[in-house]
Amino acid sequence: MAKHHDYIVTQDESGIRLDRFLADKEDALSRSFVQKLISEGCVSIGDLRVKPSYNVRTGDVVRVRLPVPQAQTVLRAENIPLDIVFEDNELIVVNKPAGMVVHPAAGVSSGTLVNAILSRILPDLADDGISDQHKLDDHSPAFRRIEEMDLSSIAPERPGIVHRIDKGTSGLIVVARTVRAYYGLAAQFSEHSVRRKYLALVCGDPKQDNGTIVAPIGRSRRDRKKMAVTPVHSREAITHFSVIERYVGFSLLEITPKTGRTHQIRVHLAHIGYPVVGDPTYGGQNRALKSAVSQVVEAALQKLSRQALHAQILGFTHPGTGRYMEFSAPIPEDIQSVIDALRTAP
Repeated sequence: MAKHHDYIVTQDESGIRLDRFLADKEDALSRSFVQKLISEGCVSIGDLRVKPSYNVRTGDVVRVRLPVPQAQTVLRAENIPLDIVFEDNELIVVNKPAGMVVHPAAGVSSGTLVNAILSRILPDLADDGISDQHKLDDHSPAFRRIEEMDLSSIAPERPGIVHRIDKGTSGLIVVARTVRAYYGLAAQFSEHSVRRKYLALVCGDPKQDNGTIVAPIGRSRRDRKKMAVTPVHSREAITHFSVIERYVGFSLLEITPKTGRTHQIRVHLAHIGYPVVGDPTYGGQNRALKSAVSQVVEAALQKLSRQALHAQILGFTHPGTGRYMEFSAPIPEDIQSVIDALRTAP
């Protein structure tokens, strides 16, 4: 079985190389992987197979067939401790630590939130004396348990995941345990009805106490691993912010993203000149260290090994009960240490 996506080339996109056209459309796929799909005949225009170097034309219908990943090549249940904020038969709310990737991807096959969740929702692994790192295959009791939930048919490589948080960002994330919960939560995220608030420690001092950033985000043309504010092959992105505290050279903001683009908060804040402290990708790491006003602040910043961004509040309607639920997670110690240092700075 394979799922397919069709894209119609617009006049503005005419003349772009096919591999670049698809890499811009499929954010989750690297350009090299797109080229591999094309070479394996998974991409066609009409009934014709084409090369990666083909320049798309206005009106072309580009069809991409994505083979459904086999779960046994990706998923492992691992007994990784989690900070569970809430759990029932439908969903799990986790306070994700910084440094943990949400789901397996290229180059990351273990240690993810999905690996940890699988171990938690499949207790029969421990009951049957199976290893913590049991590999899920078509014949295992664990895989049959997932099939019963039907989540593997929706997203075999990331069962239950309806939204993501960057590896270096800490905070709340909800994971579905049933098909009903998956579709119910996904609909709320799609409709932007989920309440999400982040805390961000940023470099600089915004002039306004409140503001809204409206700037489209797409993949950077200079560095495919980065996102950027760009009018080309981008999607609408809206971020609201308000200043909570001001320090010498820094500010603590409350962030409410209206949309959920990749790296949205980090990209938007850097775009308006206030990058997130500690962010090595969008300029917040070096600038923060240069802005340290005391040795205490500098020492706290040196201990911060990630961006100072935390998903503090998460609210949604429970897909099973219909009841609104809201959760909060305290500021992690590494970010709080920097805030405390800034509060005492001269």
